[in-house]
Amino acid sequence: MHFFLIGTSVNGYRIVLLDLAPETLRNHSQRLLLSVAMGPQIKMFAGPLSACIRPTCAIYPHNSPGLSSGSSLATFSLARCFSTTSPTQDWLTPKFAERSKSPKGRPKVATGGSTRGTTVVWGDYGIRMKDHDRRMPASALKIAEETIKRRLRGMNYKLYKRVSANIGVYTKGNEQRMGKGKGKFDYWTVRLPVSRIVFELKGDVHEKVAREAFRLAGHKLPGLWEFVKKDDPPVVGITKLRDGVTLEDLKRARRNPPLGTNDTENPPQSASSSFSPSAQ
Repeated sequence: MHFFLIGTSVNGYRIVLLDLAPETLRNHSQRLLLSVAMGPQIKMFAGPLSACIRPTCAIYPHNSPGLSSGSSLATFSLARCFSTTSPTQDWLTPKFAERSKSPKGRPKVATGGSTRGTTVVWGDYGIRMKDHDRRMPASALKIAEETIKRRLRGMNYKLYKRVSANIGVYTKGNEQRMGKGKGKFDYWTVRLPVSRIVFELKGDVHEKVAREAFRLAGHKLPGLWEFVKKDDPPVVGITKLRDGVTLEDLKRARRNPPLGTNDTENPPQSASSSFSPSAQ
């Protein structure tokens, strides 16, 4: 007999999950009676098998009078059960906890001329930090995400997150002696270097609407932010590579024009030289 049963209790109701494919059970009434008889038996599915099982859900009270009279299952509502697939990883919480406490540290500075993370990659529009690096809590990023979704409610779009909060912050209580290593975990943060893009937007959204959504999100985040588009130039530090500015010019800075190339034939004389004895 191929029969699967998952039993639990929610607000005084017993939820029984039945496999509607067994050949030995002819109708819904026999399946219901068998589920009542096997009520105390619970079998939970876990692992890769959970994604392959899609049972049906029958909900009925514990002390229902219809069970003793042998009523049919048609008197009870059948609904889709809860999802058996595992949830996706949260971008504001790491999958695994830290093995050791993270120091406060500082965001990484691209001293070699790297432009990684300063341009829009997946979407059409983005929001980029433009003042200086900082450590941003996951709560601020969550509020900014909710602000964007609230402004774009009802529209067809896809929001990409370019950062993930994976740095733990540990705080100490009051009246603690000096020294490190005594704090407990408080919240998750992310180290944001300057000119890093945090959110990207793609979909059937007008540019003015995207600007408005990112403007509202920038008000919820600390620091100064700017709106960028797909074809905007990359940034090294706070310098944008445009208007003839190349990465080679930033790596090897030269005076323009170089010294000694603009010497004039008759250099200007100072005012004191006109009154010198040799000039009379």
